[in-house]
Amino acid sequence: MTAATGLAARGLAFLLARRRVLLRLTAWSVLETGQTFLIGYGTARALDEGFLRGRADVGLAWLAVTGLGVLLGALGTARVYAAVADLVEPLRDRLVERVVSRGVRTGEARSLSGLTQQVEIARDTFAGLVMVSRSFVFTSAGALAGLFTLAPPLLLVVGPPLALGMALFAATLRPLARRQETFLVADEALAGDLGTVCPGLRDVTATGAEAQIAAGTGERVEAELRAARALARWGVLRVASLTIGGQMPIVLLLAAAPWLLAHGVTAGALVGALAYVTQSLLPALRNLIHGLGTSGSRLTVVLRRLAATDTDPPRPPEDSGPVCGTVTEKIRATDTSGDMLTRPAFAGAGLRVPVTPGVAADHATAPPALSLTSVTFAYGPASAPVVHDFDLTLPPGAHLAVVGPSGTGKSTLTALVAGLLMPSHGTVRVAGHPVPGPEAAAARVLIPQEAYVFGGTLAENLAYLRPGPVPEEELLAAAEAVGLAPLAARLGGLGARVDPTALSAGERQLIALTRAYLSYAPLALLDEATCHLDPGAEERAERAFAARPGGTLVVVAHRISSARRADRILVMDGRSTAYGGHEDLLRSCALYRDLVGSWTPAPAR
Repeated sequence: MTAATGLAARGLAFLLARRRVLLRLTAWSVLETGQTFLIGYGTARALDEGFLRGRADVGLAWLAVTGLGVLLGALGTARVYAAVADLVEPLRDRLVERVVSRGVRTGEARSLSGLTQQVEIARDTFAGLVMVSRSFVFTSAGALAGLFTLAPPLLLVVGPPLALGMALFAATLRPLARRQETFLVADEALAGDLGTVCPGLRDVTATGAEAQIAAGTGERVEAELRAARALARWGVLRVASLTIGGQMPIVLLLAAAPWLLAHGVTAGALVGALAYVTQSLLPALRNLIHGLGTSGSRLTVVLRRLAATDTDPPRPPEDSGPVCGTVTEKIRATDTSGDMLTRPAFAGAGLRVPVTPGVAADHATAPPALSLTSVTFAYGPASAPVVHDFDLTLPPGAHLAVVGPSGTGKSTLTALVAGLLMPSHGTVRVAGHPVPGPEAAAARVLIPQEAYVFGGTLAENLAYLRPGPVPEEELLAAAEAVGLAPLAARLGGLGARVDPTALSAGERQLIALTRAYLSYAPLALLDEATCHLDPGAEERAERAFAARPGGTLVVVAHRISSARRADRILVMDGRSTAYGGHEDLLRSCALYRDLVGSWTPAPAR
């Protein structure tokens, strides 16, 4: 059974289960049809039997009957809306129940869009389709019955172009629905691409990937443009069907007026026929073509998407980019030390980091500098986890670089280690101490992207994390190691007053880095703390932290050069993780190869 067939079967079952509502809707629609019949018939009789014979009272009486029919039709229309609501609201309730059930069961991100937008689109569109389809059927029946009652030859003029226009419109429905869906898919792909690119524009600029990103986005723009043009071409046929079915009968009635009058059609009947076409058939056909042609395609697409996810497994978006690992298996690889490490399919699940080669032997007996055990974190009870079942162990002296696209959980990971965020499940320990806790806080220092510098002397800023006075020689040595010495000289020495507003973002980062370097905390967390520095200054600062005696360094890398300098690299992309050395990841992780290719510096001119 195809998706379209299954959707039609579900729709038929839904309607059959509400037969009483459909019968009520039909009854009130028949009452509404009375005004359609009387618009032409009453006008014809008012002319032929009243005004054209000089009997104004008879003409006015027929017009009064026509007006009474309009009032009864208005009553029917009001009741029709209530019946349509009884038909539409159960559909909305069923769709909401289905979307919520799917979201709870699978945790799909698109469930929110389905609940807040797609269900409402389906509800409003279905109501509109019921109204326009019902209106056309009963209006056409009333108008055609009136034409036959007035004079059967009138059907020979009005019927064929109306049937031809409807046939042309019916022939365009399926191709139009396919092109409508193609356009919606192209629009969603472009929106998804922009949603990924726009938050990462800084990374795109920093890595020199503007041309590559622009090419990919340009392809999606062109795809949407092609889909829009194809949809517009088929839209021309809708206009043609309206012209043939609704406007051509008016021209034919006027052109055939002499022939009709010669074959017994009265002047009043001819005016009544024009009233049927202009006041009933043409508006009903216009509403049907515009409503069914656009809204019908949209309803088909939305219902197919909402219904398909009930049984079909969720598919990753097209062109979603490379991932490390698969959904159904864990990738096992051997690192250079001979230890086995596991790279699972989902973000951080079961990641075991071995002891870094080259770390001093006495570190093997010391508690890990950092350990995360089965850590799971989400930014809300209904949100998908950013970090899920994440295990990580780093020994003292390790140097880890964390890389990946923007928004994949890198900063979340450092915030969990620093105690700024609390995991919903699992434990975090720093130097063997649980996080949060005073011992763990004393054993780590976090340098965020936006560095904090306060008004005071440079020496006061640098010694802020030390409990007591810091010798000037130690301050100068730290400034020299991190690369702050030229800025300190330019400011006027360690005793110079610092104005934070007069410093650039990179200068503030150098001060914050030197302050962290001077702290007694063995674990340093650099969350893009060097993003405003040039590559040379960044390398100098990172090497200084990596060379601290007994120090452990975790760097959320802004440039791929930071990953090259690290002992081990953790790749995060929000769905999967990979871990290893630079050369290992180049061979085993497509995402890392992509990052390396995007971040390769342009050759000097």
